[in-house]
Amino acid sequence: MTDKKHTIEDKNGVKISILVRRDKRLKKSSRWGWEPDGTILMRVPYRTPKRAIGSLLDQVAAQLEKQNKLAERRTDAELQQRAVYLNKKYFEGKIEWNAIRWVGNMNTQLGSCTNGGTTDGHIRISDKIKRWPQWMVDYIIAHEMVHRLHSDHSKEYWKTLTEGYPLTERARGFIKGMGFAEGKQYEDD
Repeated sequence: MTDKKHTIEDKNGVKISILVRRDKRLKKSSRWGWEPDGTILMRVPYRTPKRAIGSLLDQVAAQLEKQNKLAERRTDAELQQRAVYLNKKYFEGKIEWNAIRWVGNMNTQLGSCTNGGTTDGHIRISDKIKRWPQWMVDYIIAHEMVHRLHSDHSKEYWKTLTEGYPLTERARGFIKGMGFAEGKQYEDD
């Protein structure tokens, strides 16, 4: 059986293409994810009745809406609050920075931190990760904050980060997996 293309609309009227693929390996539940071209591939159990596809598409739309609401709540002020919290919880409050903000001009870089010059202590986080899980956003914030203590990726840098933020290795694997799924090679910074 061939893939079937559907289109849904988000609350802003943006049309999203969803390719529905029947998968003999799935028995009970469907799975979906973004493709590199911006469409969504939704795999459904092979024997899913045609009448059930509509409700599955509605579930995807609801999940996308939930992700969008979370992303909208993630502001620069919230980012600052989160950085303060992470600094206290994992680094004993010893890291100092001057500004932290979301930016939209990073394509494969997930964050950056400036040490020296007129923008000394400025941390920038890619807005492409706003929809990622909170623990991943926390990792990127922590990663950039540790650059205030160690400007390069030295052994001391990685020791400080891995001892401070307990999900470092899991987060690095997540980044590689996301990059693979999206056909990109993301960089922590």
